Amino acid sequence: MFNFLVTSQLKAWQKIGYEYERSRFLEYTDDEIASRFQELKDRQIGALLKLPCLFAYEGQSQPMRLGRLTKVRPRGQMLYIEFAIDPDVPPIPFKKIGLLKAGLDIRDWELSRTHWAIKDENLLDVLTEHRLIPARPKAERSAEVALPSVSVPDSPVASVDTFVHKVLNLGAGTKAAFYRGHSQAKYRLEPSVFRKDERGNFRYLDNEDLIYRELLVSNSFDFQGDNYTLDKLVRMQHYSLPTRLLDITSNPLIALFFACKSHLGDLGEVIVLEMERKQVRYFDSDTASCIANLTRLPKASKDKVDYSKEEIP
Repeated sequence: MFNFLVTSQLKAWQKIGYEYERSRFLEYTDDEIASRFQELKDRQIGALLKLPCLFAYEGQSQPMRLGRLTKVRPRGQMLYIEFAIDPDVPPIPFKKIGLLKAGLDIRDWELSRTHWAIKDENLLDVLTEHRLIPARPKAERSAEVALPSVSVPDSPVASVDTFVHKVLNLGAGTKAAFYRGHSQAKYRLEPSVFRKDERGNFRYLDNEDLIYRELLVSNSFDFQGDNYTLDKLVRMQHYSLPTRLLDITSNPLIALFFACKSHLGDLGEVIVLEMERKQVRYFDSDTASCIANLTRLPKASKDKVDYSKEEIP
């Protein structure tokens, strides 16, 4: 395995440290691997520090660098990293890496987005085989890093009474609290339209605008009373259509129901989402409208949109 780190900030990998948004971590990462790094405690950070890293820039003009992480520190919604570039390996031209993208599990669209992925490929073996790095002992090239175990919930509960007690003692105070329940702890907080197949390709995103319009055409009567695009997406969600919405609730017992509804042999999970009340946006806000109407953009226009939260008004 290796860390694949992409940024749009030129010369970022010439500095000592860098910050990623937490939401960009584990993008384009296999679900099984991602489930082991959902939380970042000592054992997960220890595993990340052992992995070789390929440092890249967005686009196809800048070379990539080989190195290692020396520090990973969660900072709220950000992840701060420090790293060391391997001085024995000169910058690797993009054209040479480009020929190896399939072998390294790097997809074309990854290079148009700042993110941090963990790839299940042997980076050192591939680069050595194609003579892009100096030869290294086979033991070093083939060293395996054990995946950390899937994390158990911070506050396991076995009864409704215990659950209610935990929720009442969270002490949200002046913050707004919302809840998300799902029946397997390994699930990601990911809207259905962004889900990928086993090869890492988006299942629905490229045709999102067509799926949206086809349902409006085939079931136009059901949507007559909907005034906003968001209204339509909420209804489509209940049709089980893939959308960019993620169901949450202000009622923790509803979240608990969905955590227990299926997969009875697995460990369910209720996630608590807290935010300042001034950050909450309602259905008729400009922010909600802008995000909802991304659904209607054709793929060519979506490719030019940065979905990071800092771009949203």
